[in-house]
Amino acid sequence: MKKPLASLAFTLVASLLSLSAQAKELKAVTATNFLGTLQVLAAEFKKDTGHDIVISSASSGPAYGQIVNGAPYDVFFSADVKNPQRLDEEGYALPNSRFTYAVGVLVLWSAKADLVDDQGKVLAKDNWRHIAVSNPEIAPYGLAGTQVLTKLGLLDKLVAQKRIVQPNSVGQVHSQTASGAADLGFVALAQVIQPDNSIPGSHWFPPASDYGPIVQQAIIVKSTKEAELAKAFMDWVKAPKAVEIIKAAGYSVPE
Repeated sequence: MKKPLASLAFTLVASLLSLSAQAKELKAVTATNFLGTLQVLAAEFKKDTGHDIVISSASSGPAYGQIVNGAPYDVFFSADVKNPQRLDEEGYALPNSRFTYAVGVLVLWSAKADLVDDQGKVLAKDNWRHIAVSNPEIAPYGLAGTQVLTKLGLLDKLVAQKRIVQPNSVGQVHSQTASGAADLGFVALAQVIQPDNSIPGSHWFPPASDYGPIVQQAIIVKSTKEAELAKAFMDWVKAPKAVEIIKAAGYSVPE
């Protein structure tokens, strides 16, 4: 039976207050698409509790490898299900700590205001040179972008024309597209949406049916020395205040 929201909120507040007597520090590693959002969450968590979240970022695949190889992280926010699930199954995650914190939205984006149309037809045109798509082997947003190009029947053609550039992370995709090094890029909505819900440049939302759901999961690393604080932070991330921050950043959040 689910606890009433008021009871859950009381339990969370009591837990956080019990930890507030001495400020502590958690080390988090996050997928690059969630970096800005996690920074906002960390700042709010510190306001509420006094505890610091020290954040590193990497593509989900390399972050998995870092944890397996003993990197001293306490929590991991991945951009997929696969890597947290592997950590869970292989014994690197604290049992029962894995949960879905967000579902991402893919955007084809250009820093140029008049380049991308609202149906994505630009992808079949020759008025641009390069599109940035993060490595689909290690970056979930790159996999989603590759799936969209495959659905449109354009992937093989663009590969043959050497028009696809493939950085390791969606963070690098955003940087290359923002700078103009790439004319187009498949990025996360969270990377380009502004506080007023506008998006600079030009963009297209591929149909969600054209790519697999970008379900993003998090885990507590089993080797953490701050298990109590890590659990309190993950509970805080699931609470209404944090959920609203995540939604405002351009994600959906499962009930």
